[in-house]
Amino acid sequence: MKDPSLRRSVTLFRAFLNEQSDPDHCYALLARDAADQLERYGPLAGRVVVDVGGGSGHFTEEFRRRGAHSYLFEPDVRELRGRTARGTVLADGYLLPLADGAADISFSSNVLEHVEDPGTFLSELVRVTAPGGLIYVSFTNWYSPWGGHEWAPWHYLGAERARRRYERRTGRSAKHTLGENLFRIHIGSTLRQVRSRTDTEVVTARARYWPFLPGVAPRIPLLREFATWNLLLILRRCP
Repeated sequence: MKDPSLRRSVTLFRAFLNEQSDPDHCYALLARDAADQLERYGPLAGRVVVDVGGGSGHFTEEFRRRGAHSYLFEPDVRELRGRTARGTVLADGYLLPLADGAADISFSSNVLEHVEDPGTFLSELVRVTAPGGLIYVSFTNWYSPWGGHEWAPWHYLGAERARRRYERRTGRSAKHTLGENLFRIHIGSTLRQVRSRTDTEVVTARARYWPFLPGVAPRIPLLREFATWNLLLILRRCP
């Protein structure tokens, strides 16, 4: 699917709506899309790619299909969903069991909103990336219409209220709790943080799923916190 395009955005949105009932289709589609985005900057074949927080491993599998040497680092065994392919390591993204510069590409899709200290998490991704390599990071910001995840968009009225509403409506416990495994993260502060780093340069900062002009929304203060939905950052490790 051409990125950006209306067809791509609609296809991804439909997959997201069915994520609970058909997660394999949703994440396989998202993995192909992410691999396409990375291959704009060079082929994946032969590259060492570390997928940090990749859950069930769909991204790792897609990178391998394209010839990459890809490894999954996941801290929560439940997120693996019984899929324990070779090269899967139970490890915390704050302290990866990798040497400095071990990876050509460090990849993290929709993880940053789930860590309490995103700055330290980003620094660890940078540490394990070789000079000239890429760091791919995307996240759903708090004021995005999807910021509350399964209890969105009611998070605008308060996190606890939204969570209780979800549990009453569905009859099951919410997966996410604010301050435990979901945190408020914002576009403006994150952009300021990455632009202030001296060990990386920003290759792109764009709305990941937008069908047109994806680089515009993240540039507009205040509006970007609601309109970006999901921010994609691609950084390059400086020599």
